[in-house]
Amino acid sequence: MLFPYAARHLPDFVREHAGETEVAAQLAAVRAESGEADADVERVIAILLQWIAEDRKATPLKALQGMVWAQGYRDGQLKGHVYPDAVQALREWKARGLDLYVYSSGSIQAQKLIFGCSEAGDLGSLFSGYFDTTSGPKRESASYARIAGAIGLPAAEILFLSDVVQELDAARDAGMRTLGLAREGGSLDGHPTVASFADILVE
Repeated sequence: MLFPYAARHLPDFVREHAGETEVAAQLAAVRAESGEADADVERVIAILLQWIAEDRKATPLKALQGMVWAQGYRDGQLKGHVYPDAVQALREWKARGLDLYVYSSGSIQAQKLIFGCSEAGDLGSLFSGYFDTTSGPKRESASYARIAGAIGLPAAEILFLSDVVQELDAARDAGMRTLGLAREGGSLDGHPTVASFADILVE
Protein backbone atom coordinates (compact mmCIF):
# COMPACT_ATOMS: atom_id res chain seq x y z
CA MET A 1 0.00 0.00 0.00
CA LEU A 2 2.74 2.48 0.94
CA PHE A 3 4.81 2.25 -2.22
CA PRO A 4 1.86 2.61 -4.64
CA TYR A 5 0.65 5.55 -2.53
CA ALA A 6 4.05 7.23 -2.83
CA ALA A 7 4.19 6.59 -6.58
CA ARG A 8 0.78 8.21 -7.07
CA HIS A 9 1.47 11.26 -4.93
CA LEU A 10 5.20 11.82 -5.57
CA PRO A 11 4.89 13.90 -8.78
CA ASP A 12 2.51 16.47 -7.31
CA PHE A 13 4.43 16.53 -4.02
CA VAL A 14 7.70 17.32 -5.82
CA ARG A 15 6.06 20.02 -7.94
CA GLU A 16 4.49 21.66 -4.89
CA HIS A 17 7.55 21.50 -2.63
CA ALA A 18 10.54 21.67 -5.02
CA GLY A 19 11.56 25.06 -3.66
CA GLU A 20 11.76 23.91 -0.04
CA THR A 21 15.25 23.26 1.31
CA GLU A 22 14.75 19.63 2.35
CA VAL A 23 13.09 18.63 -0.92
CA ALA A 24 15.51 20.65 -3.05
CA ALA A 25 18.43 18.81 -1.44
CA GLN A 26 16.97 15.45 -2.47
CA LEU A 27 16.27 16.68 -6.01
CA ALA A 28 19.92 17.73 -6.24
CA ALA A 29 20.90 14.24 -5.06
CA VAL A 30 18.74 12.70 -7.81
CA ARG A 31 20.50 14.86 -10.41
CA ALA A 32 23.90 13.82 -9.04
CA GLU A 33 23.08 10.11 -8.87
CA SER A 34 21.51 10.06 -12.35
CA GLY A 35 24.33 12.09 -13.91
CA GLU A 36 21.83 14.66 -15.19
CA ALA A 37 23.02 17.84 -13.49
CA ASP A 38 20.76 20.10 -15.58
CA ALA A 39 17.55 18.09 -15.22
CA ASP A 40 14.51 20.28 -14.56
CA VAL A 41 11.82 19.32 -12.04
CA GLU A 42 9.75 17.38 -14.58
CA ARG A 43 12.81 15.42 -15.69
CA VAL A 44 13.69 14.66 -12.06
CA ILE A 45 10.14 13.39 -11.53
CA ALA A 46 10.53 11.14 -14.59
CA ILE A 47 13.81 9.78 -13.19
CA LEU A 48 12.16 9.09 -9.82
CA LEU A 49 9.25 7.25 -11.45
CA GLN A 50 11.72 5.22 -13.51
CA TRP A 51 13.60 4.28 -10.34
CA ILE A 52 10.31 3.22 -8.75
CA ALA A 53 9.52 1.03 -11.79
CA GLU A 54 13.00 -0.52 -11.54
CA ASP A 55 12.66 -0.99 -7.75
CA ARG A 56 15.85 1.01 -7.25
CA LYS A 57 16.84 1.48 -3.60
CA ALA A 58 18.18 4.99 -4.23
CA THR A 59 18.57 7.02 -1.05
CA PRO A 60 17.07 10.29 -2.42
CA LEU A 61 14.05 8.36 -3.71
CA LYS A 62 13.56 6.77 -0.28
CA ALA A 63 13.84 10.17 1.40
CA LEU A 64 11.22 11.70 -0.90
CA GLN A 65 8.92 8.71 -0.48
CA GLY A 66 9.25 9.23 3.27
CA MET A 67 8.17 12.86 2.91
CA VAL A 68 5.13 11.83 0.86
CA TRP A 69 4.21 9.23 3.47
CA ALA A 70 4.67 11.77 6.27
CA GLN A 71 2.13 14.01 4.62
CA GLY A 72 -0.21 11.03 4.16
CA TYR A 73 0.07 10.08 7.83
CA ARG A 74 -0.45 13.68 8.93
CA ASP A 75 -3.55 13.87 6.75
CA GLY A 76 -4.86 10.59 8.19
CA GLN A 77 -4.79 8.87 4.79
CA LEU A 78 -2.25 6.27 5.93
CA LYS A 79 -1.89 3.93 8.90
CA GLY A 80 1.09 1.65 9.42
CA HIS A 81 0.29 -2.08 9.21
CA VAL A 82 2.13 -4.25 11.72
CA TYR A 83 1.05 -7.87 12.20
CA PRO A 84 -0.63 -8.43 15.61
CA ASP A 85 1.75 -11.27 16.50
CA ALA A 86 4.68 -8.94 15.79
CA VAL A 87 3.21 -6.21 18.00
CA GLN A 88 2.75 -8.63 20.90
CA ALA A 89 6.25 -10.09 20.55
CA LEU A 90 7.92 -6.68 20.27
CA ARG A 91 6.14 -5.45 23.39
CA GLU A 92 7.13 -8.57 25.32
CA TRP A 93 10.76 -8.35 24.23
CA LYS A 94 10.95 -4.67 25.13
CA ALA A 95 9.44 -5.40 28.56
CA ARG A 96 12.21 -7.97 29.08
CA GLY A 97 14.81 -5.28 28.46
CA LEU A 98 15.85 -6.27 24.96
CA ASP A 99 17.02 -3.57 22.55
CA LEU A 100 15.07 -3.66 19.29
CA TYR A 101 16.16 -2.12 16.00
CA VAL A 102 14.68 -1.77 12.53
CA TYR A 103 16.69 -2.12 9.30
CA SER A 104 14.65 -1.39 6.19
CA SER A 105 15.10 -0.29 2.60
CA GLY A 106 12.55 2.39 3.47
CA SER A 107 13.98 5.59 4.93
CA ILE A 108 14.34 6.04 8.69
CA GLN A 109 11.69 8.74 8.49
CA ALA A 110 9.28 6.30 6.84
CA GLN A 111 10.03 3.62 9.43
CA LYS A 112 9.23 6.01 12.25
CA LEU A 113 5.96 6.94 10.58
CA ILE A 114 4.91 3.33 10.02
CA PHE A 115 5.51 2.37 13.64
CA GLY A 116 4.51 5.71 15.13
CA CYS A 117 1.17 5.81 13.29
CA SER A 118 0.36 2.10 13.22
CA GLU A 119 -3.03 0.45 13.40
CA ALA A 120 -1.97 -0.73 16.88
CA GLY A 121 -1.08 2.79 18.02
CA ASP A 122 2.31 4.42 18.54
CA LEU A 123 4.94 1.66 18.64
CA GLY A 124 7.90 4.01 18.26
CA SER A 125 8.94 3.73 21.90
CA LEU A 126 9.65 0.01 21.43
CA PHE A 127 12.71 0.67 19.28
CA SER A 128 16.19 1.75 20.28
CA GLY A 129 17.15 2.78 16.76
CA TYR A 130 16.52 2.62 13.03
CA PHE A 131 18.74 1.85 10.03
CA ASP A 132 18.14 2.35 6.31
CA THR A 133 20.11 2.32 3.05
CA THR A 134 22.49 4.95 4.42
CA SER A 135 24.04 1.97 6.26
CA GLY A 136 24.39 0.15 2.96
CA PRO A 137 22.35 -2.28 0.82
CA LYS A 138 20.48 -5.00 2.71
CA ARG A 139 22.06 -7.78 0.66
CA GLU A 140 25.68 -6.85 1.45
CA SER A 141 27.40 -8.19 4.56
CA ALA A 142 29.33 -4.94 5.11
CA SER A 143 26.03 -3.21 5.90
CA TYR A 144 25.39 -5.55 8.80
CA ALA A 145 28.92 -5.14 10.12
CA ARG A 146 28.35 -1.38 10.02
CA ILE A 147 25.08 -1.73 11.94
CA ALA A 148 26.66 -3.96 14.59
CA GLY A 149 29.32 -1.29 15.06
CA ALA A 150 26.68 1.42 15.39
CA ILE A 151 24.75 -0.62 17.95
CA GLY A 152 27.95 -1.31 19.85
CA LEU A 153 27.59 -5.08 20.15
CA PRO A 154 29.51 -7.99 18.64
CA ALA A 155 27.63 -9.23 15.59
CA ALA A 156 27.29 -12.66 17.22
CA GLU A 157 25.08 -11.14 19.93
CA ILE A 158 22.58 -9.75 17.40
CA LEU A 159 19.63 -11.74 16.01
CA PHE A 160 18.49 -10.58 12.56
CA LEU A 161 14.98 -11.43 11.31
CA SER A 162 13.93 -11.27 7.65
CA ASP A 163 11.78 -12.97 5.02
CA VAL A 164 14.43 -12.49 2.32
CA VAL A 165 17.08 -15.21 2.10
CA GLN A 166 19.72 -12.93 0.53
CA GLU A 167 19.42 -10.53 3.48
CA LEU A 168 19.72 -13.42 5.93
CA ASP A 169 22.80 -14.66 4.06
CA ALA A 170 24.43 -11.22 4.25
CA ALA A 171 23.70 -10.87 7.98
CA ARG A 172 25.08 -14.36 8.66
CA ASP A 173 28.22 -13.57 6.65
CA ALA A 174 28.72 -10.55 8.93
CA GLY A 175 28.54 -12.85 11.97
CA MET A 176 24.96 -12.23 13.10
CA ARG A 177 22.54 -14.92 14.16
CA THR A 178 19.63 -15.20 11.74
CA LEU A 179 16.02 -16.30 11.75
CA GLY A 180 13.76 -16.47 8.72
CA LEU A 181 10.10 -15.45 8.73
CA ALA A 182 7.90 -17.33 6.24
CA ARG A 183 4.27 -16.47 6.94
CA GLU A 184 3.03 -18.64 4.08
CA GLY A 185 5.05 -21.60 5.29
CA GLY A 186 8.10 -23.09 3.66
CA SER A 187 11.71 -22.40 4.48
CA LEU A 188 14.50 -19.95 3.78
CA ASP A 189 17.50 -21.98 2.69
CA GLY A 190 20.26 -22.24 5.25
CA HIS A 191 18.42 -20.49 8.07
CA PRO A 192 16.07 -21.59 10.87
CA THR A 193 12.58 -20.45 9.90
CA VAL A 194 9.30 -19.71 11.70
CA ALA A 195 5.85 -18.76 10.43
CA SER A 196 4.99 -16.23 13.14
CA PHE A 197 6.58 -13.94 15.70
CA ALA A 198 4.70 -16.05 18.27
CA ASP A 199 7.00 -18.96 17.38
CA ILE A 200 10.20 -17.06 18.16
CA LEU A 201 11.92 -18.03 21.41
CA VAL A 202 14.39 -15.38 22.54
CA GLU A 203 16.67 -16.37 25.39
